[in-house]
Amino acid sequence: MQTETALDQSVDEMDFASLLEESLAGSQIERGDIVSGTVLSIDNQGLIVDIGWKQDGIVTRNDIERMGMSTKDFQVNAEIDVAVVRLNDGDGNLILSASQARQNEDWKRAEAMMNSKELYAGVLADANRGGVIMPFGHLRGFIPASHVLDLPRGLKEDERLIKLQELIGKEISVRVIEVNRKRRRLVFSQLEAEQENRAARKQALLQELEEGSTREGVVSGLCDFGAFVDLGGADGLIHISELAWFRVRHPSQVVAVGDQVEVFVLHLDEEGKRIGLSLKRLQPNPWSLVDDMYHIGQLVEGVISRVESFGAFVSLDPGIEALLHVSQMSHNPEENPLRHLYEGQKLLMRIISIESEKQRLGLSLTEVTATELEQWEERQMELVAQARAAAEAEAEAERDETGMLPAESNVEEEGEAEAEPTLEPQVEAER
Repeated sequence: MQTETALDQSVDEMDFASLLEESLAGSQIERGDIVSGTVLSIDNQGLIVDIGWKQDGIVTRNDIERMGMSTKDFQVNAEIDVAVVRLNDGDGNLILSASQARQNEDWKRAEAMMNSKELYAGVLADANRGGVIMPFGHLRGFIPASHVLDLPRGLKEDERLIKLQELIGKEISVRVIEVNRKRRRLVFSQLEAEQENRAARKQALLQELEEGSTREGVVSGLCDFGAFVDLGGADGLIHISELAWFRVRHPSQVVAVGDQVEVFVLHLDEEGKRIGLSLKRLQPNPWSLVDDMYHIGQLVEGVISRVESFGAFVSLDPGIEALLHVSQMSHNPEENPLRHLYEGQKLLMRIISIESEKQRLGLSLTEVTATELEQWEERQMELVAQARAAAEAEAEAERDETGMLPAESNVEEEGEAEAEPTLEPQVEAER
């Protein structure tokens, strides 16, 4: 009986060992896994931790110090989360990390912020040639130089590093754009965060503004189709057609970046997140003054603002554009009168039609008589002579004060430059 009992006990022990072996085999762990364990012992070299595997693991003192702690901060039998660093360090030891396990919560938070597009505010701690470093809990996030706001492009490496180092210590908002635990990559973008901020500010501004109201702003940018105005953290657009009542070729004719302007809120598009502004709506419409200033048959002076195949547009006071049609330039049907015209040319014309409600005013060269044209050109010559005399008198006064005579050629060139626009012969009309 004793033999049978001993045999049964031996079989039971073998079964238990087999089961334990199978259990351990089924609980495989891999590098990077986060597991819970129990502190078995503590010494100056670190911690021995039981994670329920076939052997106990080691948490080194250096790893503990990375968290700003010491071995005295732990107790035997205490529960602790650790990360598997190496299954075998070459000496058969299982190496664990408490600091990397603590970082796991930061990785989770970073992933959540990336998915929710939540912004994060932090202080820049370091810089290298590729970008800047920002702490994120127990992690260090990286902001590539291409995602740093207001960093000049085209800089040499040394110049870029200097610019990036100037940002150390500044608090900025960023957006999480990449989280890769295995490669330990945490990447931020300040540019995308700024876009998010501006979008939020624009949404708030759209709810605050009202169509038909006025607002102070600063011109923040110019482009071919208009001017952008910063209304307080978000931009609105003044289309080129809304800059002035007269024709504008480029916004720089009217405004410059940095100008303080008062604008009219023309329209709001909450769905498209657009704010349409106007400058000219705050100015009187010059066409409303046309009927009081002009009448059909009146002689007027104007300056050509642009030449088209069908005629020329002419600038008249108080800031309107009238049309000089090609049919009103010459009596000679075989002549191409457009070849005599150029932008900036001053002409004498007669008004032949007024439609102020349609913002149209028609001009004619052929309706100007030879006598009227001759008298006008004589007046232009007199004005040129007066300008030349004034320039010479100014030069003489300067010579009396300094005892030096300015170069005569400069005086002549100045006089010629003033005379050139008015001395150009007007397109002759055959009568």
